[in-house]
Amino acid sequence: MSQKSALFSIGTGAALWGIIGFYVTYLYNIGFTPAQVVSLRVLSASLLLGLYLLSKDRRLFKIKAGDSRYFIGTGIISIVLFNWCLFSAIEETSISVASILLYTAPAFVTILSRLIFKESLTVRKVSALLITFLGCALVVGIVPHSEQSISMYGLILGLGSGLFYALYSIFGKFALVHYDSLTVTFYTFVFASIAIVPFSGLWNEASLFSTVSTWLYVLGLGLLSTMLPFILYTKGLSFIESSKASIIATIEPVVATLMGFLVFQEQLTLWQYSGVGLVITAVIVVQDSKKNTRSINPEKERAAAN
Repeated sequence: MSQKSALFSIGTGAALWGIIGFYVTYLYNIGFTPAQVVSLRVLSASLLLGLYLLSKDRRLFKIKAGDSRYFIGTGIISIVLFNWCLFSAIEETSISVASILLYTAPAFVTILSRLIFKESLTVRKVSALLITFLGCALVVGIVPHSEQSISMYGLILGLGSGLFYALYSIFGKFALVHYDSLTVTFYTFVFASIAIVPFSGLWNEASLFSTVSTWLYVLGLGLLSTMLPFILYTKGLSFIESSKASIIATIEPVVATLMGFLVFQEQLTLWQYSGVGLVITAVIVVQDSKKNTRSINPEKERAAAN
């Protein structure tokens, strides 16, 4: 794959992640709750990824029972709580605001990496953190205070989605030392399904599955906004630097904001659009700082661990 193709693959994957609010909003309108939409996402992704692994390489299903702790972290603590916070934030605020607050994740990763892995806090990283906080303050309407400011509950949900999404990078870093990224992702969704589906009450909404449109939205959520973007992003990541890939991935909140405006007529103020720009700028700044740092090669790390 050429670098241009890799960039296109990553950009397409990020754009597909950005349209998730489309499926989530319509599933809400049909009658599903946030917990049920999370269940539909992780369950459909588990089934689709399982079929993909069956056709690709069945050896990717193999894990050690003792390593389940990694997937409790990635699947239950991160993915379940991240998705619930994100989908609830979309319901409480808007697709645009929820998507931007989700992109506080790199700031949380920077802080957590400092606390857990003792990674250095450079001037660039601190600057990115400050830019992120200012951008979020503008997006949620705290600075300057406006009538369009969101509720404290919406703010907590949005920041919660960023925090739990960031934890995936932390837990995933340990899992990727031992397993292929596809294996990690598959079992992440399997463990997430085990944790939330039994408590979601999906079986009480059997009547909602009687229409073709419901199944199309579920398929779109699991395939177009979960499985396919992950495969595209991972494939592109194999051919270009992770820092460059992360910068390209900032197209996700841009797509989400545009979709909220064009499809659902969500309106943002000039200050909020300025906040969107600052958050995206912060992501680019903090990722660019990684160019001169050592990157982890999962293949080498797995070989060393074994």
